[in-house]
Amino acid sequence: MGLWQIDIDTLARSRFVLSPFAEAFASLRLLYAGTGAHPGEDSWLRAHLPGYRARLAADPVIEPLVRAAIGTSWIADFFCPTSCEGESFEGTVARVRSTGSERARANLRVSLRGPLPAVLDRDDLPERATSLLTFVWERTVRPDWERRRRVMEADIVSRTARVNRGGWAAVLDSLKPGTRWLGESQFQVNLNDYPPREVAAGAELLFMPVTPKTSWVSWEGPERYAVVYPCLGVLAEAQRPAPAGLGALIGGTRAELLVLLGNPMSTTQLVAVTGQALGSVGRHLRVLREAGLVERRRAGQSVLYTRTAAGEVVVNASDNP
Repeated sequence: MGLWQIDIDTLARSRFVLSPFAEAFASLRLLYAGTGAHPGEDSWLRAHLPGYRARLAADPVIEPLVRAAIGTSWIADFFCPTSCEGESFEGTVARVRSTGSERARANLRVSLRGPLPAVLDRDDLPERATSLLTFVWERTVRPDWERRRRVMEADIVSRTARVNRGGWAAVLDSLKPGTRWLGESQFQVNLNDYPPREVAAGAELLFMPVTPKTSWVSWEGPERYAVVYPCLGVLAEAQRPAPAGLGALIGGTRAELLVLLGNPMSTTQLVAVTGQALGSVGRHLRVLREAGLVERRRAGQSVLYTRTAAGEVVVNASDNP
């Protein structure tokens, strides 16, 4: 398994951040796989796979480059650099473009676990990688970035609230399959059979949500480490429908909100996820609070709503008539 040795101070200073580049690379991985993890991804693929495949057909180097870069259990380092906090897509992808050709080929040999195919024995691989990543960003991610950003922000608020409520161990255990806080400063980052890594004291440790259901870890020298993970629950998947019986009892919109509030969310985040108007969401939340089904509390600058124990009973009972 992949283990990182992390001192408690480094973990305490770690942060959840957004990375446009990570979102673009996660989308590329989904396009490369060609099959979705849930109906929402399947719908997205139907819209974007034809254009992606046409892009591959137009350049015979791109498909073997992507296959080599994504590898089987190791992503070529130059193809997926670790984003800095607050870095734009253009800022991160510029580091892909600036990679030396020999380093790019060496990274690909590592991810392939063997020699390069003849078609990749060339000096323009960083430029071709940059071109493809930019295509994916511009065509499939950027037009929908504001919605994706709101979804990821909702996940970050929810995770941060969990840290404040239950500590880092509970959050790390639930990030993605294979992550687990083992105690004694050991963080299991995946199930791959890699040598343990000691994260230097004072290193920057970042957690980056993405909306596709994929994950990976990366690092930039000894000073910056990142864990990329899929957004939480219904935020990453096709929205869980509210049970019909619950909708009949309290109304469809209130039922939808009550189902969503299994994870703490603000009114702004609920508006982003549901598409309802802010005033409408606020009115329904007030009714649910007065009924004792949801509660609110402050987390930093945000006011978060979540289901109460009574709300959990109502939702679970509706799921199991």
